[in-house]
Amino acid sequence: MKMTKLAVTALAGLSAVSMAACSSVGSTGAADSASPSADSGASNKTMVTVVKVKGIAWFDRMDVGVTEWGEENGYDTRTEGGDDVSPEKQIQIIQDLIAQKPAAITVVPNSPEALSAVLAQARQQGIKVVSHEATGIQNVDIDIEAFDNASYGEDIMKNIGECTGGKGKYVQFVGGLTAKTHMEWVDAAYEYQKANFPDMERVETPIESTDNETAAYEKAKEVLGKYPDIAAFQGSAGNDVPGIARAIEEAGLQDKVCVMGTSIPSASAKYLETGSIDKIFFWDPALAGKAQLQIAKILADGGTIEDGTDLGIEGYTSLKKLDGYDNVWVGDAAIAADAEQAKKFDF
Repeated sequence: MKMTKLAVTALAGLSAVSMAACSSVGSTGAADSASPSADSGASNKTMVTVVKVKGIAWFDRMDVGVTEWGEENGYDTRTEGGDDVSPEKQIQIIQDLIAQKPAAITVVPNSPEALSAVLAQARQQGIKVVSHEATGIQNVDIDIEAFDNASYGEDIMKNIGECTGGKGKYVQFVGGLTAKTHMEWVDAAYEYQKANFPDMERVETPIESTDNETAAYEKAKEVLGKYPDIAAFQGSAGNDVPGIARAIEEAGLQDKVCVMGTSIPSASAKYLETGSIDKIFFWDPALAGKAQLQIAKILADGGTIEDGTDLGIEGYTSLKKLDGYDNVWVGDAAIAADAEQAKKFDF
């Protein structure tokens, strides 16, 4: 059960793997035949990163990396994003950026499908486009993933199953059903559960939180009311597990219900300390921001991404192409931490 699992994971130590993700120079869509504009390429020193939403800890951390990379490489860099996870707001931001003709736009899409057309427009203007958390997205030069998403989801479920003793009901939260990587994580976790923990039961299809801590909290309370014998929660968006943990703590269930998923230490620390969160899984958003920009620079300078490409960024020192895709590259940047291990990180 939970306390036994915690003892096991405490001995397991920190699982931190550095991963690099780039993408091939091959791309898809109508933009492939586009010729660069005079304002693009190495002569243009502006690159903009469009994040899912501004003002949350995860993307505040990515902003740190974006700013640092610009200072280190002599580029004008910044992050832009909406005040919620609406794909329409990302589309408008990208349309406005196209008119400014930066050398590159890097993007963490709320809906890869919804952004495909506007990203094609950017590439038609000679703007390099690099995405993150968007496996399979169309009309980008490269998609960079911090790790193989299926393996990441399986690892989370392996830990949840150990925590619950392989039994009981559970639910999964995602920022949105259109959030590509979130759905890949929970789908892989679900398949792993069915194959390895047959006595566990997922009692709901993935629940949307809109990457909002209050929304996650309210929906977790609904789950607790509907399933008083719930054994575990899996969170995907950075705000999911803190919101879920708040509901667990208020109900006094921190020693009975397992809570695990994606978050960063600064957002989860107080709940890790109380046991309302058992373990978090993450990668450093600052380094992911830098990796996107470094790839964009390589492309803008006329270079290519190949197997083994070293971006000079921790976790992205030997990129590998993801099987089944022409332009998706992965690094080895996954980290897992319990309460004690999370103290080693300053973000």
